[in-house]
Amino acid sequence: MTRLKHNWCTAATGLAASFVEGPVQSARSPPPGRLRVPLPPPRSVVNLTPAPGRRRAALVFIFVTVLIDVLAFGSIIPVLPHLVERFVGGDKLHAAYWVGAFSVTFAAIQFFSSPIQGALSDRFGRRPVILLSCLGLGIDFVFMALAPSLAWLFVGRVISAITSASFSTANAYIADVTAPEERAKGYGMIGAAFGLGFIVGPLVGGELLHFGLRAPFWFSAALALTNFLYGLFVLPESLPSEKRTASFDWSHAKPMGGIKLLGEYPAIWGLVAVVFIANFAHYVYPSTFVLFADVRYGWDGRAAARVLAVVGVISVIVNVMLVGRLVKALGERRAILLGLACGVIGFLVYSFAGTGGMFLAGLPISGLWAIAGPATMALISREVGPEVQGRVNGALTGLVSLAGIFAPGLFAGSFGFFIGPKSPAHFPGIAFLLAAILLACAWLVAWRYARPSPAAAALPGVPAAASETAGG
Repeated sequence: MTRLKHNWCTAATGLAASFVEGPVQSARSPPPGRLRVPLPPPRSVVNLTPAPGRRRAALVFIFVTVLIDVLAFGSIIPVLPHLVERFVGGDKLHAAYWVGAFSVTFAAIQFFSSPIQGALSDRFGRRPVILLSCLGLGIDFVFMALAPSLAWLFVGRVISAITSASFSTANAYIADVTAPEERAKGYGMIGAAFGLGFIVGPLVGGELLHFGLRAPFWFSAALALTNFLYGLFVLPESLPSEKRTASFDWSHAKPMGGIKLLGEYPAIWGLVAVVFIANFAHYVYPSTFVLFADVRYGWDGRAAARVLAVVGVISVIVNVMLVGRLVKALGERRAILLGLACGVIGFLVYSFAGTGGMFLAGLPISGLWAIAGPATMALISREVGPEVQGRVNGALTGLVSLAGIFAPGLFAGSFGFFIGPKSPAHFPGIAFLLAAILLACAWLVAWRYARPSPAAAALPGVPAAASETAGG
């Protein structure tokens, strides 16, 4: 629902070049008579960290960029389902299926566009990819604000999907400018931008409903275009030219090429499965929440926006105050298991909560799920080098989009069926129950596979807690 954009002026190029240094070479010559066989450094060692001040500046740049983008997306969350509902004549059941169709289409297009953006960022740098994405997003919000029918609104979502696959580039940006042991904290900072954006964005979108259903789209367009200008003049590049691929890698830019790329790193296969399953479960929110809140609790768009704002507050608290500390204290493995377990419990509360108050009681529990994402990405980033971070993250985003092709059909379809006349029981919470089951499966996979490989665990700077074994 959000994305990243990096852009900057040429004056920042010198600073950016120092963000990621090249591999250290030994000054010693080989003994006479022996061949010099250059050995590549461990994958994560090539990501030598920049000076703390420069690293903080780079993270602030990317934080602000993500924040503005999330504000734009968050503003239309409480609005889009109701706009769809208006286009279909006020039929909530019909609207639920159309919202699911929108989500499926969005994810299907991102499945193809995400690996391409990842490969482009490895070849040309992170900044231009994010810049074009942000500009395209602003234009798309204008298009949707003017859409006269459901069909044109659908076209707008297609354009949005093409231009919004840059979160993978943001993850690669974080990997570029942080040390392995600091990446979970960096990813947590991005999570905090998401949370803060979803505090303000839905609230603003809900209040703008006073001016009509189209007003939040205009507001989001203004934010996205402002983000383009911010990136153009402020956001620095994180990948210097010497670290980029020599040519555009079309084989890995194809959707299945990205999946094949992930297959080249056996150490992350289990973690990739966790990312896929957990994000599949997460699609329950965009697929059903606004209509679920209306059907079960009678919450209108403004009430749903306030709940999303509470979710954002919790997300900021978790990502800013807890992620770094818990990952450092527990290690990535235990942090992942703790986060997923909290997600399971939270979804179970949502599915059976008979009142709005009971639903709200589950928010702090499910909010701790946010610990799992940064810890998982930190483990994955440690296993691959800087020259493929963009493609790996693009492949992951494509995989998440693949989940999004099927998840909305499952969640919106089950929700629509269990509120319809043919349902054996009226159970609007069925989608959250299915999401809880999926997260439980992700927990089992993480318990088996969430640990760094021996090579990654031996890297300098990796805390001991990160290398715990399956028994931890």
